[in-house]
Amino acid sequence: MTNFNFPQYSDLNNKTVLITGGGSGIGASLVEAFVSQGSNVAFIDIQEEASKELVSKLTSDSSAPMFINCDLTVVSALIKAVKQVENKLGAVRVLVNNAANDQRHEPEDVTPEYWEERLKLNLNHQFFAAQAVQPEMTKAGGGAIINMGSISWQMALEFMPGYTTSKAAIEGLTQTLARAYGKHHIRVNCIIPGQVWTPRQIRDHLTPEYEQFMNEKQCLPGRILPEDIAQLALFLGSDAGRMCTRRNYYMDAGIGA
Repeated sequence: MTNFNFPQYSDLNNKTVLITGGGSGIGASLVEAFVSQGSNVAFIDIQEEASKELVSKLTSDSSAPMFINCDLTVVSALIKAVKQVENKLGAVRVLVNNAANDQRHEPEDVTPEYWEERLKLNLNHQFFAAQAVQPEMTKAGGGAIINMGSISWQMALEFMPGYTTSKAAIEGLTQTLARAYGKHHIRVNCIIPGQVWTPRQIRDHLTPEYEQFMNEKQCLPGRILPEDIAQLALFLGSDAGRMCTRRNYYMDAGIGA
């Protein structure tokens, strides 16, 4: 992790945290950040090799994370995974709905089958994960659900309509769940990342021209890093964000549409 002066949140110590898509990229930074707070972290991913490497990397910490290999597009498997976490670590007090895939695709190439696949990968599991953790989270006294949106649809990017539609819908889902779950002392918020330079983004999409384009869009120059997103999630999951709900929180360096 880059050597920034990030805060500690003592209330996150020993809290059970579940992160979807935690094996790489932003998700791996989320896992590492919550482990560094002393949280009991579980994460779900289908990338077995990368996920096991992450667990191995963090085993020297006092709270090594729990990895569950699960295809989140299969709702029954997702619900089973949540039950595994609850049985081993107790009620989930912070859920971070991070899993997504921003595979590029042109509107004219989209079939009905591909459209449904994009929604399953990027939208559906966020609702069903929240639904699954809510009962035990409520019994435990409440908690935080953090959904992951994207600046992409607000920028009207044209080359991945299945992804941008899903990310727009997540903001609506956040509004509804915040109202529905607020009475249970469950806060529901949405993080809106800008262009985050994960290893995969650097490998697949970084060109000098694209980086220049993003820097011109941003108010702040430089790269948004995965750990920047993780720090915002820590705040929203902790008592410091205890009265924050039903809101979008941007970590985008001030991108203009």
